[in-house]
Amino acid sequence: MDRDTRRIQNTKQASVEFQGKPSLNGMVEGQIAIEKKSNSQLAIYRKKFGQLWKSYMSNNGDQYVDRTLTANTLKYSHKFIDYRVFMHNFEDDIATSKHYIPWFATDSFEAEESSMDDHSAGFLTPFKMTLHKILIRTDNLTASADVTVTVEKQDDGNQTEDVIATAVYDVSSVGALVNHTTFKLNESDFDNAPTVEAEKVCGLSIQATGGDIVGSNADWWISSLWRVEVEI
Repeated sequence: MDRDTRRIQNTKQASVEFQGKPSLNGMVEGQIAIEKKSNSQLAIYRKKFGQLWKSYMSNNGDQYVDRTLTANTLKYSHKFIDYRVFMHNFEDDIATSKHYIPWFATDSFEAEESSMDDHSAGFLTPFKMTLHKILIRTDNLTASADVTVTVEKQDDGNQTEDVIATAVYDVSSVGALVNHTTFKLNESDFDNAPTVEAEKVCGLSIQATGGDIVGSNADWWISSLWRVEVEI
């Protein structure tokens, strides 16, 4: 057997389907291996130049990346999902009444106590949105008590607020409110999915349900993080 034949015979390997994850040390140079784990895409591996290269194959058009996707230009032709932050800062003494917080803030802006009908208290949703997290901080606390946050909406053709979901910051279980200290409510804290469909007027209300927590006007810093399903 000549030298070239021996070299080819020693290096040529058939594709091998792995039950586990193909490894750099477990493959020879030039070898190709296929991996298919439960609930995952088919992955093809190749050992070349002393490194293990990997590419996913799709049977339905979906594609996944394990780490960072880098591109010079990204263009979405139909739909995508991202997260967007809204600011709801205001200045007010909310006492124990329900207040609709603004979707923008100016100096000495007060929350709307009566309804979402004020232009600042409602946000017309261009897309389906889900409240992922809301963060709240104030500077003039005189007591610590439960705080309720409610997600509401108005449908086309009426000015009636419909409650979508409610969450309570329970100081007895989560911890006392502290001046100049952020407290938050997550999506999982709400009694229903805090999701507002596209083209609805969305409102957020806050209420000190366990007692008056501020003695006079207080500055409120509130930011909400929403999961937005953009569809062009």
